[in-house]
Amino acid sequence: MEVILRQDVEKVGLRGEVVDVAPGFARNYLLPRKLADTATPAKVAELRKHDDKRAKQEAQSFEQAQELTQRLEGSELRFDVRAGETGTLFGSVTTTDIADEIWRSLRIRVDRRKIALPDSIKRIGRYEVPVELFADVTATLRLAVVPEGGELPPQEELDAIAAEEARAEEEAQAQAEADHAQAEAEIEAVVAEEVEPEAEPLVRDSGQVEGDPGDPGGSPGERADPESEPEQ
Repeated sequence: MEVILRQDVEKVGLRGEVVDVAPGFARNYLLPRKLADTATPAKVAELRKHDDKRAKQEAQSFEQAQELTQRLEGSELRFDVRAGETGTLFGSVTTTDIADEIWRSLRIRVDRRKIALPDSIKRIGRYEVPVELFADVTATLRLAVVPEGGELPPQEELDAIAAEEARAEEEAQAQAEADHAQAEAEIEAVVAEEVEPEAEPLVRDSGQVEGDPGDPGGSPGERADPESEPEQ
């Protein structure tokens, strides 16, 4: 089922994109939460018209792209966001948010798909993000993601918080792996006990089982060697 996203949806697509999703996912999640609209032919046509109009406002030549690069790199985009005490955002900053802010503050249109943000930003801090404006022309955007109603702490403090969170995450991962290995070892031990083979009978060097009537070593009730019988 095709829908038009009204907002960025992680692992699905960006706002304004036409995406093909499972009907149940659309009916039970995207549509009720107003994250998307059904992609009717009329809505898709209107979307294409809007995209074409935006494209005409983007850099159309190498020289124009160089001029826009100077404007972009001469500014720092600020995002005031809700964040917790450790700097983790209640949400994220996406390529759509960045493209919208570039237009709002600088009146420059950029293709959000050419903003090289590997993943959405989920922590306060300062970031440098490349954006391709034209063939062989890439600008470096400077972003400040600031806690709402406050200011960014010094970079040393931001680095220390990030390092502490990375250390805690590594420790949690190592502990999880150790717990998993221990659980597997315990399972293997239980399985080994359940399938332990029965004890095999003792075998003499001659290859005969002890207690076998054919054992020349003799056992109670066996026929004695004729040469060893007492003379009458």
